[in-house]
Parts: sequence; structure tokens; C-alpha cells
Amino acid sequence: MGRFDSFVAPCERRANVSGALTVGTAGHIDHGKTALVHALTGVDTDRLPEEKARGITIVLGFAPLRLPGGRVLSLVDVPGHERLVRVMVSGATGIDLFLLVVAADDGVMPQTLEHVRVLRALGIREGVIAVTKADLADPGPALAAAGALLPDAERVACSARTGDGVAEVAAALERVAERLRPRPTDGGAAVLHIDRAFTIRGAGTVVTGTLWAGEIRRGDRLRLLPAEREVRVRGVQVHDRPVDVAPAGQRVAVNLTGVELRDVAPGDVLAAELSPVALTYRVEAELALSEPLHPRERVQVHHGTRHAPARALAREDGRWQLRLERPLVAADGDRLVLRRISPVGTLGGGVIVNARASGRRPGPAAAEPAKPAAAQVTQAPDPAALALEARLREAGLEPLGEAALGDARAHLRILHETGRVVRVGRSMHIHRDALAEVQAVVRRVIEAEGQITLARLRDELGTSRKFAQAFLEHLDAARITRRLPDDSRVLRRDRAAAPRQAPPPAQPSAGPGSPGDRSASGSSTGRGTSPST
Repeated sequence: MGRFDSFVAPCERRANVSGALTVGTAGHIDHGKTALVHALTGVDTDRLPEEKARGITIVLGFAPLRLPGGRVLSLVDVPGHERLVRVMVSGATGIDLFLLVVAADDGVMPQTLEHVRVLRALGIREGVIAVTKADLADPGPALAAAGALLPDAERVACSARTGDGVAEVAAALERVAERLRPRPTDGGAAVLHIDRAFTIRGAGTVVTGTLWAGEIRRGDRLRLLPAEREVRVRGVQVHDRPVDVAPAGQRVAVNLTGVELRDVAPGDVLAAELSPVALTYRVEAELALSEPLHPRERVQVHHGTRHAPARALAREDGRWQLRLERPLVAADGDRLVLRRISPVGTLGGGVIVNARASGRRPGPAAAEPAKPAAAQVTQAPDPAALALEARLREAGLEPLGEAALGDARAHLRILHETGRVVRVGRSMHIHRDALAEVQAVVRRVIEAEGQITLARLRDELGTSRKFAQAFLEHLDAARITRRLPDDSRVLRRDRAAAPRQAPPPAQPSAGPGSPGDRSASGSSTGRGTSPST
């Protein structure tokens, strides 16, 4: 097990890799992904107390995988639960080959199918199918069903409990890795999408992620995006070992100076100055979708370790323009995944062909919808008010306080009167479309689970406790939800079958809340004790 203080220990000159690659697991919950990873690597990637207590993977896990020939791959273990597909996608975006796990006693299940859709959307075609629990049931039917999904993938029956077939799984992964071309490093600018951020005594701020391109060296000066902040690399680790240079295609831990933990979070990006990535609110993409999209449908866009709601607008040339409510840090050629917001499901994905799309109206589907009668008022918002509306729309699920709006807050009144913007909490404001998304999420969770808690909404939205509390108190005041004595919420009886629309403006009182967590797992210390796992 590596030590964080090894960031300042003597370093290897360069990570000892031969064509660095990253493999990611995929598959339904309770099919034995983490048990197989432990059998292959000796590392238990479920280290959180909640994971131990519940017996399921909740956050991404990482381990080095040594193949029979001595080559070492980075391995990402993903959750299999249907409510954690967002986490799975953030782990899968950086992998080069897959390890699809299917249980012999269960066969192909719903999350098997959804994870395969994610892999296809990301263009990940190479990998191995491992049919686990072969000691409990005949693996033949599962091998056949999984092979029908991915006919080109090698299939291996195994048992993590007995160890039978585990060596064959490793050998199959090695054969696939030998066929793959490693990512370019020499001459390429570094791009690392951050999935963990935490602090270590004596070292400071540490971030981890899969290095998509280029190299990261000790002493490099990089950009932290979207903050556009310059940071310096104090130290680098690969597979728990300090190195001077880390090439693309593997898990990397980076010790940074010039930035505090509060200023960095999962979803941020480390990029070299010459990197082509840029902050963008509009991208054009070529998409392959399993279901048709409605004109201007709101979808969830996943790219790197970020995700954001967006309007999907069809272009006349067959491409799609995605108008994002929160920015992505993207480049031409990057891949993304689209998921439907309600009912939740993976639609497909594709390739970004223009990461800096213009605001020109892209086609007939982009026509603005007619305003509802309730929104017709005698006074129309002036250009300054419309600019404020655009700013609040871009803020997405992070309401803006009046202090942050400055002089522009003078235009809030007309936006409230026209129903474009809604007040939440004492002095925060959110666009009506974002609030409609919050209500849809709350309704979906309550209908599926019977109730929703503040922590559950915070995690589902990927936002802070402060904002989640304001949203729930707004829905209480709007008589959409009812607060129970244990502080959970249920739908009011008269709202259980109501149409799904944005709640009317209200002004509930809101407590101060607390800042959001800074790691993907909901803990500022990350998971485990090793920065690169």
C-alpha cells in the first residue's frame, strides 16, 4: 500500500509502463465485480464503512492490475446499482478496455444492458466478459447471453471464491491489451479529469484521475479548469509509487501547490497550457441514440467526470447542438454520454465535433416554444433582464445569491413576475427550468423509494447541502412535499398524481446549511489510503 508522504520521497525517473492502459469493470449489482477485482489484484476496492455495511460498491475504486507477463494496467471498479450509473459513467470515461462481469446464477440483467450502452457510447469496443460465480451455477447460459451482447469479446467462466478461472481472466485481458494502441504522450499536452480531491498532512492538496493525454511531470505548471487557475505540480504518483513523469493512459495522483482544497473538486480538469480543452456551454456532436429525442428535450450530458443538464437541438445536417446549463471542459473529438432525466435511462452518446459551437439557431427544432398564457404580461423583460436570466440558466442547479448578482439584482422583479426565475431560500434565485429538474428528481426518488432525505437529494443532484436544503424547503412551502418528523420528505396526497411542472414561486426560510463535499465519495479524505487508487 502506498503512502501519501511518498510524494516527497525519491522518485523513479519515469513510470515503469509499457503502453499504459486503463481497464474498467462493468456489470449489474451483486454480480461479483469487486470480488473478482480482489482476486485479480489483491486489493479490496470497497473501503468505505457504508460499502462494507451494505455490501455494495458506492464510489469508484482503483487498483493496479499486474498481468501474467508483468505489464501493469490501471483498473477502475465501478458501482453496479441503477441509481449510481452517473458514478459508473464518470469512471468509464477514461478507460481503454472493459471487464464486463455477469453472474452465472443471474445472467444478463438490466444494469448489464445499461453499462453496455455506456461502453458503446464511449466507443470502448475491446474487452473481456467474465462470467462469475461459476461454482454456483452452470455458466453456459450466461456465457451465451453475454456473448450475444458483445460477440467480439473473449468470454471466460470463473469463480472469485474458489479462484478457478481467475488466471484465465487475467490472460484474456493481457491478450486484449496487446492489441490496443496506447495513448499518445510525446508532444501531447496533458489533460486529466479529476475524480477525487483531498488534502494530506505534510503534502497539501492532492487530486487523482485517469490521464487522458500527454504527460505530467514534477514542476509542471498546469491550468485548473473551469476556475482558470494556475497550479504547480509538487509531486506525481502512479500505482502508489512516486515518479518524475507520468504518461497518459493510467491512474495518476498529483500533489498540487497554489490551490486549496476548497478551490478544487471532482469534475474539474488539469490541463497543460497548450491543451485544446476549453470551457464551453454549447457543443455540437454526432450522436447514436437508442431512443428518439423530442425537440428541445432536456437531457443529462456526461463528459469526463462532469455532467450537466442540456437542451438537445437537432440540426439540419443530422448533428445535434447541446446547450448546456453548466459548462463542460471539452475538446473536439471527445466522447460523451446522454441520459434521459425522467424517466432515467441511458440514451446513447457520441463524438463532439465542435466544442465551441456558436449560438446561431441550428434548425427548425430550435424554434422557441410559445410562452404559456400565464407568462404573458404587459411588461416584457429588457435586454439586461434577459442577460440576468441567461446567467441564472447557466448556473443550473446552483442558485445565485443576491450579493453575487450585484447591480443586476434590480432586474429580478420582472423575471419573477414573468415566472422565468424563482426565489429559493431567503435570498437565492434559480431558473425555472432548473427548479423543474429538481422537482422531477424529488418526485422520481419518492415514487421509487417512498421518501427522500436531504442527503439523498444532495447526492442525486451532485450539489451542496445548502442548496439541497433550500430546494426541499421551497417544495415544502409550495405544498409539493411534506416534511416528516425524521426530516425526510414525502409527496403530499393531492400532489401524488399531479402533472410534473415547476412549483410556483415561494419564499420559505432556509437555514445556513453547510458547504458541499469535495470528493466524489462525499468525503474530503477520499477513499482508502492510497492517492492513485
